[in-house]
Amino acid sequence: MQSGPGSRFAGRHVLAEFRGLDPALADDVAQLRRILGEALVSAGATVCDMIDKRFEPHGVTVVAMLTESHASIHSYPERGAMFVDVFTCGDTADAELAVQLLSKQLAAAHSDIRTVYRGAGTEIVEPIAPGLTRSWQLSDVFCDVHTEYQHLVIGRTAQGVALFSDGERQSTAFSQLVYHEALLVPALLLAPRLDRVLIIGSGEGVVSQLAVLAGATHVDHVDIDRDAVRLCAEHLPYGYSPDELRRAESGLGPVTVHYRDGWGFVADATEPYDVVVVDLPDERAEPAQHNRLYGVDFLHRCRDLGGVVVGQAGCPTLWRNETLLRSWRRFHDTFGTVVYFGSDEHEWAFLSGLAHPHDDPAAAMRARLATLPYRPRTIDAKALEAAIIAPHSLRAE
Repeated sequence: MQSGPGSRFAGRHVLAEFRGLDPALADDVAQLRRILGEALVSAGATVCDMIDKRFEPHGVTVVAMLTESHASIHSYPERGAMFVDVFTCGDTADAELAVQLLSKQLAAAHSDIRTVYRGAGTEIVEPIAPGLTRSWQLSDVFCDVHTEYQHLVIGRTAQGVALFSDGERQSTAFSQLVYHEALLVPALLLAPRLDRVLIIGSGEGVVSQLAVLAGATHVDHVDIDRDAVRLCAEHLPYGYSPDELRRAESGLGPVTVHYRDGWGFVADATEPYDVVVVDLPDERAEPAQHNRLYGVDFLHRCRDLGGVVVGQAGCPTLWRNETLLRSWRRFHDTFGTVVYFGSDEHEWAFLSGLAHPHDDPAAAMRARLATLPYRPRTIDAKALEAAIIAPHSLRAE
């Protein structure tokens, strides 16, 4: 294992289970040695030595000793299955990539992969603008999983337990309430009534809870990633508890969780909603599954469900406001009234849309705040007055 001045006692241990393997390949020592070695080298590891053992009547173990640490596979041909572990220290080898390449070369039908960070913690470097990143130090990692839709990490940071998706911070214990109230409260203040609420995304479950506290009796929570929602309930100290989520998955209460694509759910919806909340990761410049849920076609579908449509719309800072500008234009192309709300958490802004023109939405929101059944903890009358003034870059549009 590499070490030296300034080295850290830390590593990434990737554990995997492969199923649906070719039984003949899973019992072929020579082929497994070759495939493992090639995957490790392609991922940047240096193989020092390799030993193997074939068992009778079937089964193979191959262990690779690496400059960076070690890797091993243990096959069960009779089950078409294999256990894999790759442990690396330092920055030269990508343990996750090695396992992914191994899964591809073995043509595994199913792969269950997770990463355990060992030693002195880890760091997530979050890209926030071209040429600009932010580093998060994680003292503990509770969950590191590649779901069908995203790479999910939950760990302890200086802002408490935090959720990361594909390397981007989604929420932290310290600021999650600021974010979720900024998302939901403006829509609550604009809605003439609050009975039925549709939430798309927002997998932590906080918005569902706040909607119920505000008086909603029927909340449909739609999220495409079942594993992510369940992992959030298991590991985050905010949002759904595991028991609350089980009840919501069964529809036992005001909240019902649907593991579906948001586009399909909205297309199939026949009942109107008083509030529609769209809370997704920021729109990507590159192709991404959720990008279409930012488009005008989807906004039109949400508008046609009635009530207020509110969405996470991007960042108001000049060096990162491209997605906010696009959302601003789309909302104005779709709705008769558009209301801006800038969060105290400086990175995020939210847009609410009403189908028809409203003479004075700001006055209506101020009046409603005093009588809202849910009492916001991070928004008062003065904060509301300031937050609904859109930045100059938007008003200039």
